[in-house]
Amino acid sequence: MTQGLGRLERVSLREVWENEASHFTPWLAMEENLGLLGDTIGIELELEAQEKSVGPFSADILCKDTANDTWVLIENQLERTDHTHLGQLLTYAAGLEAVAIVWIAERFADEHRAAMDWLNEVTGDHIYFFGLETELWRIGESAIAPKFNIVSKPNNWSNTIKSSVERTELTETKKMQLKFWTQFREYMETAGSCVKATKALPQHWMNHAIGRSGFTLMSIASVYDSEANAYTGEIRVDLYIHDATRHYEALEAQREQIESQVGEPLVWLRPENKKGARIYVRKAIDITQEDLWPDCNDWLKEELEKFHKVFGPIVRELDANGSV
Repeated sequence: MTQGLGRLERVSLREVWENEASHFTPWLAMEENLGLLGDTIGIELELEAQEKSVGPFSADILCKDTANDTWVLIENQLERTDHTHLGQLLTYAAGLEAVAIVWIAERFADEHRAAMDWLNEVTGDHIYFFGLETELWRIGESAIAPKFNIVSKPNNWSNTIKSSVERTELTETKKMQLKFWTQFREYMETAGSCVKATKALPQHWMNHAIGRSGFTLMSIASVYDSEANAYTGEIRVDLYIHDATRHYEALEAQREQIESQVGEPLVWLRPENKKGARIYVRKAIDITQEDLWPDCNDWLKEELEKFHKVFGPIVRELDANGSV
């Protein structure tokens, strides 16, 4: 027997949020809603502030991209986009030195969509502009569900840098690194891993978000073996701690429990006279041999997911002074 199907019904934003500053912005700043927004644009977001002052003005929401500890500015409105908000967006972005700028509205005017596309064209690969339209839907008497639709995004956001291999300034090693991370990113996405792979770049590492700024989960594929002190190659998974003076000791105090949960001994490294520290696991392997890349992919994915599962909740619970 065919089961009856409901009909989607569009709901006005004003039916749910009467006021932009008092209702829409606080709703968007909630963790689960920033998570929905982050999933849409491919950035893991951590709230830093609401109504962040920039001179005499206030930006709606300021977040951190937890994968690389950079600023993400969010400007939202309940109506159709307008010139005033575009000007505010650029003013706030400059004042806060944001790397990603997100403009959310009920509907984007054609000229503002074109302006965001143009900004992505002229700012290159260092600043990213996103334009999103907000929709609300329900079926019958069901709860109302939000949906974000991307109408403008960076030109290379859905793809890796296509022309990098062709750039004459790249060495053979850099070309190999770019090729490795490109295939690794595709592998992680196809596998549906809980660890998000970021943009492939011609370098020996890739950053991954772990849920809190100040900490970065890293996958490393290097032609240099740090333990053998030789160019024989290694792969590693690191938890990089940006401020070891506040957080390293609190983590090290849980070392036995952490290593038990990860299921193997870890290397704990806090260099003297360095602000950062790292906790990692490694495997010696020659990454220049492409036939070994499937093994590298499997090992990195397994270790990344273990680090994400074990360290994620721990680092999120550390207070500002490094205590649990």
